[in-house]
Amino acid sequence: MTTHHNGPITIHAVKDKAGKREFVELAYRLNRGDPAWVPPLKAEVFDLLTPGKNPWFEHGKAQLFLARRDGRTVGRISAHIDFLALEQPAAQGMGPGTGNWGLLEAEDAETAHALIVSAEDWLRGQGMNRALGPLSISIWDEPGLLIEGFDRPPTIMLGHNSPLYRPWIEAEGYRPVKTLYNYGVEIIDGFPPFVNRIVAAGEKNARIRIRRVDKTKFDAEAKLIMGILNDAWSDNWGFVPLTDGEIAYVGKKLKDIVFEDLVRVAEVDGEPVAFMIVLPNINEKLIDMDGSLFPFNWAKLLWWLRKPRSRTLRVPLMGVVKKMQHSRMASMLAFMMIEFIRRDAVRDYGTQYGDIGWVLDDNQGMNAVAEAINATVNRVYQIYDKPL
Repeated sequence: MTTHHNGPITIHAVKDKAGKREFVELAYRLNRGDPAWVPPLKAEVFDLLTPGKNPWFEHGKAQLFLARRDGRTVGRISAHIDFLALEQPAAQGMGPGTGNWGLLEAEDAETAHALIVSAEDWLRGQGMNRALGPLSISIWDEPGLLIEGFDRPPTIMLGHNSPLYRPWIEAEGYRPVKTLYNYGVEIIDGFPPFVNRIVAAGEKNARIRIRRVDKTKFDAEAKLIMGILNDAWSDNWGFVPLTDGEIAYVGKKLKDIVFEDLVRVAEVDGEPVAFMIVLPNINEKLIDMDGSLFPFNWAKLLWWLRKPRSRTLRVPLMGVVKKMQHSRMASMLAFMMIEFIRRDAVRDYGTQYGDIGWVLDDNQGMNAVAEAINATVNRVYQIYDKPL
């Protein structure tokens, strides 16, 4: 990153479309030199930041800021408040008085300082007394700052940032409050024998049915899965419930990259109690597209999505209903879903590697499952907080 320390830094609240465009574009310029950075699709970033497009804004508000020096844009940050997060119990990470910031990009430490101060001032002005971040924008989007695993591109829907940001944020008095892990695992040869024994026992259990999703009933399946998710994650640190509008929005966004054999629902005695979503790693294609689907990238992507060959698959979400969470049945269902999808992925998608994350550092069940299949941590994200 080149720095130009000439004039003073000025901070500008984004008020119009031109400002938003500048906000979005800056990330492409600042990260262009990073071989591991995957340019997101610009249209998706615009949607994320736009009320009326992103249903998060039905229960949240945000202010975007740009930093300028000598007529150039040198940084950006978002400050935001999620009213549903304010209603959560404080002991669970969010709660009353907690605002957030995220989407930080900065050319140098001085710029980062000015931006973070502006975000904090805005949050204070909204009556907040604690800042928790970075979040882009909701806890369900890209939570945390990457602090380990800079050497390789992230898989689909995982964030990536410059290693410089960590010391700059910590210099502002932020302390780590939660760590998120992403695991990687070689899947071609399958899992250790004791995992296979658990799966085999599950296959003989008449009460258990592991089924694929039915894409012809997509909306109903999405609602079912997200309903399990809201229940399964409700005691997790940082949990904010997904609204019906957000469930529909996530469904619409994922529809093109959801494949029936890569998503499983587990039923016990006929009741759906667990699910696992696995996505082909579209980043393998996006990394060369510079954020745009035009003029020819759209066709390339659609062609690939007809039958993706994906070296890596990512498990962004899985969950077991709360009433079953600490039972042996829960880990049996998890291993069964992982193994069934693994078999199909290796056979039909040419997959060699699975990515599982993110997983909260205190989620003992999921960390135990990851360790049991010999997965190792390949990316670590840190969420910070600070009293305002």
